[in-house]
Amino acid sequence: ADLFDGIVMAEQRFHGEGYQEGYAEGSHAGMAEGRRYGALHGARIGSEIGCYLGFALTWHCLLQKSTDEKNSKKIRALDSLIGMIQKFPYEDPTYDKLQEDLEKIRGKFKQVCSMLNIQSDFRIGTERSSLTF
Repeated sequence: ADLFDGIVMAEQRFHGEGYQEGYAEGSHAGMAEGRRYGALHGARIGSEIGCYLGFALTWHCLLQKSTDEKNSKKIRALDSLIGMIQKFPYEDPTYDKLQEDLEKIRGKFKQVCSMLNIQSDFRIGTERSSLTF
């Protein structure tokens, strides 16, 4: 009877073993794909935020030399943008408000560009990111 049980139950046994092997291989492939996606997405966000910070610091330096009242409003807006960027949690991928804070930074950047009378267009391409005026 044991000989026939092995034959009859072979399909179920092979199904279970195949499932376990497939699950382990899929988990491994999913982790590798997730790491690649996370690194790429993180690099894009870092590039975008770095561009905003460089832009803000440059304009802050240019406007500091002037004592015009209009420039003081622009400087305050730039200070606000710089502060938001400096508080951004780069090292915490589990931060639950990451997208929300990123949208606030993007909004503030657009506001600053409007105040400076600059058309902004931030694109992330496959080769490089660019800010065009």
